[in-house]
Amino acid sequence: MKTNNELYKASEIALRDCMGLKPHESVLIISDEPMRIIGYNLFEASKNLRAKESVLVEIQPRKTNGEEPPKQIAELMKLFDVVMCPTSKSLTHTDARRNASEAGSRIATLPGVTEEIMIRCMNADYNKIAERTYKLCDLLEKTKVIKVTAPSGTDITLPIEGRKAHASSGIFKEKGSWGNLPTGEAYLAPLENLSNGVVVVDGSMAGVGLVKNPIKITVKDGYAEEITGGEEAEKLKNLFEPHGKDARNVAEFGIGTNDKAILTGLILEDEKVMGTIHIAFGDNKSMGGSVKVSSHLDGLIKFPTVWFDDKLIMKDGKFVEGLI
Repeated sequence: MKTNNELYKASEIALRDCMGLKPHESVLIISDEPMRIIGYNLFEASKNLRAKESVLVEIQPRKTNGEEPPKQIAELMKLFDVVMCPTSKSLTHTDARRNASEAGSRIATLPGVTEEIMIRCMNADYNKIAERTYKLCDLLEKTKVIKVTAPSGTDITLPIEGRKAHASSGIFKEKGSWGNLPTGEAYLAPLENLSNGVVVVDGSMAGVGLVKNPIKITVKDGYAEEITGGEEAEKLKNLFEPHGKDARNVAEFGIGTNDKAILTGLILEDEKVMGTIHIAFGDNKSMGGSVKVSSHLDGLIKFPTVWFDDKLIMKDGKFVEGLI
């Protein structure tokens, strides 16, 4: 298998600049067949960055985002300094990832990543993304209630008082740090059972892709109670179905902070697009919540207006000038 020059350079940036890989450290790359080329480029880059040990393993593709990898792989993850997971389904919200993070591994998950996304988004200025993201996290942790409206019909309140905000800044150099690559978002888990209103997904939906017919999700007491729309809405219902009520839990509120990201239909990139917000349903255990389920599905909302309590943060998809 050959390396792709631009993809190889993006892989080097990911390992050197984002993960802070040092010559004495070990690297584990977990891939699957659809992500094989990206896994191989990361593997070659890790060797050329003089990692002490580089290991590339391939697993069978998972059926859903959040499905656990094989137990043997979960144990392996805890033994490496840096773990990269370019897989077709996300390993972010799994016990395997959580346990490896607790063991001190620095982990980047790259669910569904494409060569184009890697090349475009890994060339963003991650120092600026980090600055933007940490400012938003600071504001989130001073907020009791988030309110979001949007032209497509979104109108929802999400109580968050006391919840820790997470900065997916693209800089994962501290022991136990983790997040997506490419990245750029500030996010947290709203308080369970308290969110109410309407979410209209008009950008893209994890597991569904770009949305032609907006998906209207009526939220009552923290759960997606009613889902209406076209074919995309039916797909979302089918994704929820195997996992029961907890798959409908309002799990996450996030704001994109990557100015290089564009809307492509792949949620890994879409949820990082600056000027958008996303609301996810399902597992929130990784974010400090109490709901553990093998499903986590993000829905993207375009041109949002966002308030943190009474403070206007974003108007029609643009940050308030001077704030961020």
